[in-house]
Amino acid sequence: MTSDPLVRFLAATDWLQLAGEETIAAIASELEPRRLDPGEDVFREGDPGGTVFVVHDGELEVRRRGDDGTEVLLRVMGAGEVGGLTSMALDRPRSATLTARGEATVLTIASERFLALMNEHEDLARSIVAFLGGKVRRKTRQLATLLAHEQTDDRARVAVFDTKPYDRRWLEAQAGDDLAFDFFEARLRPGTARLAVGYRYVCAFVNDDLSAPVLEALAAGGVELIALRCAGFNNVDLTAAQRLGITVVRVPAYSPHAVAEHAAALILTLNRKVHRAHMRVREGNFSLAGLEGFDLHGRTAGVVGLGNIGRCLADILRGFGMTVLGHDAFPDLEYSARSGVRYVELDELLERSDVVSLHAPLTPDTHHLIDASRILRMKPGVLLINTSRGALVDTAALITGLKNGHLGGAGLDVYEEESEYFFEDRSDEVITDDVLARLLTFPNVLITSHQAFLTVDALQAIARTTATNVRDYCAGKRGTALENLVAPPERTP
Repeated sequence: MTSDPLVRFLAATDWLQLAGEETIAAIASELEPRRLDPGEDVFREGDPGGTVFVVHDGELEVRRRGDDGTEVLLRVMGAGEVGGLTSMALDRPRSATLTARGEATVLTIASERFLALMNEHEDLARSIVAFLGGKVRRKTRQLATLLAHEQTDDRARVAVFDTKPYDRRWLEAQAGDDLAFDFFEARLRPGTARLAVGYRYVCAFVNDDLSAPVLEALAAGGVELIALRCAGFNNVDLTAAQRLGITVVRVPAYSPHAVAEHAAALILTLNRKVHRAHMRVREGNFSLAGLEGFDLHGRTAGVVGLGNIGRCLADILRGFGMTVLGHDAFPDLEYSARSGVRYVELDELLERSDVVSLHAPLTPDTHHLIDASRILRMKPGVLLINTSRGALVDTAALITGLKNGHLGGAGLDVYEEESEYFFEDRSDEVITDDVLARLLTFPNVLITSHQAFLTVDALQAIARTTATNVRDYCAGKRGTALENLVAPPERTP
């Protein structure tokens, strides 16, 4: 067999099983690749025909409008599947819309040229006839099964956006007999909202766009419920959701220990410069110069936001022998008396703490909570940790504090402009975000890619609560009867 990877790819497809290598090579030489972004259409229903195509990588959704105008998902095409064969000799428009589920590549060839190749290569004609014949037989056998399935399958179907392998694993484990999760790699955006047409339920994550235009597109497609598989909801226009009749639920708590322990890991790694020592040793450099840290024992930590996560971290830091100061919009004096964590004003916390860790929600009041003036209030050499929301910190001010040496270091699991980078592999691309690129140059900055939540325990809890939220809605619960409802803030007169 030839070493040409495209020829090998085509030879493995079921529609070319009777074609010889020479014929397959001839087809390969005619195919034109087309790269697709998530949510991009290959063809729209009603477009002119005249093209045969092969899915090279990724997945395509095949959708068709019903008699009532609603677009219905017919199937998903994967790598190696071919389309346009049955209509290549007919002068008729496209009968379905094909949309990339995530990033995908299709290989195309004009129908007239494909027919010419069939005339030139008898083995190609035999292979296509055999393939189409088998396809018709399979469709006939499947028809009764599909009809029966449609009559009996009353599972609630949920469109899951920004899917990663760990999402698929744990959500599928929670599906049971009443839920069906359809996974999309694409993030929810204005251009990908059409993927949710026909779904009543959508599952979204922290970097999905749930602004008013996206919500309007979702509502027009029939979406009633958005199940956030995260605690934060600052990416959702709750007022627009309420106006459109879309219910929003979330996972308010999964494993506070997961995030708190990650914050502690950032503190320890940053303070003792474990990341730098690791890279040195891997390169054969066993020098200890420049790797000095300080004892946490006897020093002061400031925890901003003493919810479940902040309290878990406070317990960990007290276990190291640190004095822990706390700041919260709603001080809990019983917790303070029980734990030994003393509530103070934010400025006092910043002035006295050797380590400051942020665990506050992002609201208009907490946006850029740590700005230039507050950085100047911090003790020289302080370590700033943020595992909460990127926009709690004014990144430009953070960089200034690092450059002038006032800050001893920063451990960041979040970044205010993270949505274009975090959770994705960008290792073969130039980072065009100059602020992020500058942060990555500091030896005393440790950045992780929003992974604080990523433990087996947390993922199981997230999937379990997400499934429960959808089940509760399907059972008829509405409004405050939904335990994890997210509603817009009440207007004040």
